[in-house]
Amino acid sequence: MALSPHPWVALVVALVALVAPVVAVVAPGRQWCSTSIRHGPFERFRSRKGLMEVTNGGPWGQWGDPEFCPPGSFASGFQLKVHPHQGLFGDDTGLNGVRLLCDTGRDTVTSSLGPLGSWGPARTCPPRERLVSFRLRVEPSRGVWDDAAATDMAATCSGGHRLEGGGLDWGDWGDWSERCVLGCGVCGVRARVETPDTSDDSGLNDLQLYCCT
Repeated sequence: MALSPHPWVALVVALVALVAPVVAVVAPGRQWCSTSIRHGPFERFRSRKGLMEVTNGGPWGQWGDPEFCPPGSFASGFQLKVHPHQGLFGDDTGLNGVRLLCDTGRDTVTSSLGPLGSWGPARTCPPRERLVSFRLRVEPSRGVWDDAAATDMAATCSGGHRLEGGGLDWGDWGDWSERCVLGCGVCGVRARVETPDTSDDSGLNDLQLYCCT
């Protein structure tokens, strides 16, 4: 596996991310929904301008611009761009992109993408359902060894069906994100991707999805 030349870089990048300003996102023609998160038998509602995120995303790379399905439509499925295992001395980057499939039947949206890997098969909800939550599988920092960060994604549909992305089996699944409330659905995506610039690149690190009416 490839070696990371500066293990301390990860700590610096993570600290910068913690103090980075929150970007105000505007989606023309869309209205944000509240989200909810379940704690045991109880459900707590939140109002965060439609933002859904996970807690186990990787720390490397930069956030790209959010992209949205056309007004009045929702994401009813997704595809993953996955870089397969590169062998003992190759640089593994795992997940390199997430593409939302809009329920218009013709539109797709992505945010930042890594250059490696290829697109896998589409994972779609049953008819008339939409995506409402997601989670990521992420390999934590491996110090001087090769880092891949996010390696897989799963999502749930409004009817309760679960979609498995079919990425790599490295790392651990994190908790599910918040959930779009009844009548709303995923409409947009924003990705954090490390662009190739070292001997140890990690591709897609983190993901945010947006809920709209």
